[in-house]
Amino acid sequence: MGLKKMAFAGSWYPGSADQCRSALERFNDDLRAEADTKTLNNPVAGIVPHAGWIYSGKLACRVFAALAHGRRAVETIVLFGVHMHADSPSFVLDCTAVDTPLGAIEIDKAFTGRLVKQAAAANVDLKQLTPARFPEENTLELQYPFIKYFFPKARIVVCAVPPSDAAQALGIIVVEVAQELDRSVAVVGSTDMTHYGPRFGFEPAGSGKAAFDWVAKENDAAAIKALTAMDEKQIIHQGLSRHNMCCAGAACAAVAAAKKMGAVKGVCLDYASSFDPLEPTSDFVGYCGMIFGA
Repeated sequence: MGLKKMAFAGSWYPGSADQCRSALERFNDDLRAEADTKTLNNPVAGIVPHAGWIYSGKLACRVFAALAHGRRAVETIVLFGVHMHADSPSFVLDCTAVDTPLGAIEIDKAFTGRLVKQAAAANVDLKQLTPARFPEENTLELQYPFIKYFFPKARIVVCAVPPSDAAQALGIIVVEVAQELDRSVAVVGSTDMTHYGPRFGFEPAGSGKAAFDWVAKENDAAAIKALTAMDEKQIIHQGLSRHNMCCAGAACAAVAAAKKMGAVKGVCLDYASSFDPLEPTSDFVGYCGMIFGA
C-alpha cells in the first residue's frame, strides 16, 4: 500500500528539508517573540488553516505548537480535512506512511482499521482509499510537516469528513477507538474561512475594504463564535449557509472529538486573511487557528 507522496511541496510550502525546517523555526521564533495569553493548559484538539504557508503557516504553527506543549505525550494525530459536499462519502487513507520534506510519518494502521469497523457498526460509511485513489488535498498535506516537526514520533490517521451528521459521529468514534487502543491522541480539523470574491462566486458585500470588514467582523466572526461555543450543529449550519468554513465537516468532527475528550471551550488563537489593504484585490480568504480544551 506504500507511501502517499507529496503534491504541494515546493509550491504551497517549502520542498526541501532545510527550507521547510527553516520556515518552521521562523514561525516558532515569531510566536515566541509575541506575548500570547490566548492559550489553554492542556489542549486536546485544534482547527488549522490550509492556504499556502506564506498566508497561513504561522497560524497553523501556533495551533500545533500549543498542542505539542500540552501535558500529554501524543502518540497519534487524527487529521480531518478535505473539501466535500454534504452528501459526499467519508474516507480514510489506507497506506503505510505519508511523505514530508522532513521524513515520512507512519500511518497508524491499527487505529485506521478499528476506526473503519467502528464506523460501520455505527452506520457511518467510511471507505478506505489507497494513495492512488486518495485525492491530492492541500487541506491535509500542508499539515504534515507541522506534525512531523512538533510530533516526530507520532503516527497519523488521515480522514475526509463531509459537512453532515457523519462528521459529529466520526469525531466521537475516533475518541472511542483511541480509548479502546489506549492511544493518546490529538485531533486536528483543517478548514479555511470565507472565500470571497468573483473567483469564488461569493461577493454579497461588494468589494474592497467594506467587503473585508464584512467577512472579518460578521461572516468569519459568526463561524468563530460557533467554533468557540463548540456547537457542532451550528458549525455545519454556518459552513453550508454562510460559506464561512470550506471544510465544516472537518471542523465539526474535531470539535466533537474534543468534547468527547473532555474539552469544554474553544479559544481562537489568531485570525488573518489574504486581503492586503495596501493592494486590495477582489478575491481573498480568511483563516483562523483554534484550540480546544478544559
